[in-house]
Amino acid sequence: MDGGTCDVVVVGNGIIGLSTAFELSQRAADLRISVIGPPAREGAASVAAGAMLNCFGEATVSTLGDPASIAKFAVTRAALDAWPAWLDKLCDAADGTRARRSMRQGTFIVLGAGAAESTISNFHAIRSVLATYDEPFEEVVPAEIKGMAPEVNSRPVRALHLPREGAIDAREVLALLERALTTRGVDVIPGTVEQLVISDGRVHGVRLADGETMSAPTVVVAAGSLTQRFIEQLPPGAVPLMLHGTGLGVLTQRHDVPGFGQVVRTPNQSGACGLHLVPLDDLGHEYIGGTNLPSFLPSAGPSIGVSFNLLRRACEDFDHRLGYSRIHRWLVGRRPVTLDGFPLLGAAPSCRGLVFATGTYRDGFHSSPVIAAHLADVVLERAAAHPYFDHFVPERPPIERTSVAAAIDEFVVHENDDAVMLGIRLPYCVDPESISGHYRRTAEDVYSRLAEPIALLPEILNAVNNEPSECVRLLNPYLRAARERYGPRVASRASRSAG
Repeated sequence: MDGGTCDVVVVGNGIIGLSTAFELSQRAADLRISVIGPPAREGAASVAAGAMLNCFGEATVSTLGDPASIAKFAVTRAALDAWPAWLDKLCDAADGTRARRSMRQGTFIVLGAGAAESTISNFHAIRSVLATYDEPFEEVVPAEIKGMAPEVNSRPVRALHLPREGAIDAREVLALLERALTTRGVDVIPGTVEQLVISDGRVHGVRLADGETMSAPTVVVAAGSLTQRFIEQLPPGAVPLMLHGTGLGVLTQRHDVPGFGQVVRTPNQSGACGLHLVPLDDLGHEYIGGTNLPSFLPSAGPSIGVSFNLLRRACEDFDHRLGYSRIHRWLVGRRPVTLDGFPLLGAAPSCRGLVFATGTYRDGFHSSPVIAAHLADVVLERAAAHPYFDHFVPERPPIERTSVAAAIDEFVVHENDDAVMLGIRLPYCVDPESISGHYRRTAEDVYSRLAEPIALLPEILNAVNNEPSECVRLLNPYLRAARERYGPRVASRASRSAG
């Protein structure tokens, strides 16, 4: 069945897909653009996002550690500058208003008394990166933060205030983008794309789940964590694997107001994002989040334990009165996480007309204005060599930030810290190294099963450990194919030489 013809099909109606379509419509008014995605966006990262506009707040000890990480940070830093004007442009296109009711500026980074090793290191890294880039910030007294009322044993010992960072209501921005696209004449089509239509080395359109085909000479894949089905249509090993990073968010309303006036969060913690609370309005509505569980197979949702731990920590570390808040809605989304943790942004040389716009992990919402501008350049064939985005071309070997030995060490630290956050307390007579030894053996066992040992992020290594069958079915065939295509250990060399 023929579903029609257009110039550009955007696969996916999350923040990256909608933003790219909007930018294209702004640049080329005569371009026929169709965005295809399910209206409910079930499991999508965008609808479940806390949408923190955090750049420096996301910094870790690895942020400036290698060329690809520096490039990724540069993109988020550019986005921090771009958001106010971008939102004004969206408002003008949608309904003529320039109001930015949902943008809240200001973020507090708090370091709790019981913070684990990696959290403490990341707090110092944030402060160092702020100073390196001369970003405005202030070290403040934690007890003076409006709304802060943690349990006695969890009182923060240090805090930073970042006035230029903050958050925005993700659901409101998605609705704003859809209205803006309608005014620009972009077709927003409800449906799910099952397959790319490829022949003779180029893409010709997409096939939907209902059997219809949409023809187009250019296809932008912005399908989030579901991108793996399209990666598998390209030559084996060409594009890094895509995993699903399941995250949980909770929309609540306070029993007592006011609460926090600005975003409050911790540094990133043990393979996950930092615990965070985002005030949504002055009526006590808030967003609580801070989980991340990558997996090769899409998860039906977080466990009771993960959910309990998220809410427990929010009450203990931020405000014990949150225990009285009413839960309005549970939000579950799957972040697009590549095997190496870096995005896939740009054209695919093995398939003319195919552009990837995914793999943004935790930075997609924040970075969307800058990513959309770059992808519009790619689609309109105006993109030149770029010092940042050239690291993230979709057809590449997996980027390694460090060595396998260092990755194992990092995994051990993160697992130890995770145990601390979950409440482990060892008696004085138990050597902590006994716990570290267990995690080290776990990591070494995982690496012994890999067809090509490459340095993995701690959370990715955990996914491999938790799903050994997928290591056999998906991961090892990819690693063998990537080695054949790019050469042994080419990933490390690619990351270094790109800088």
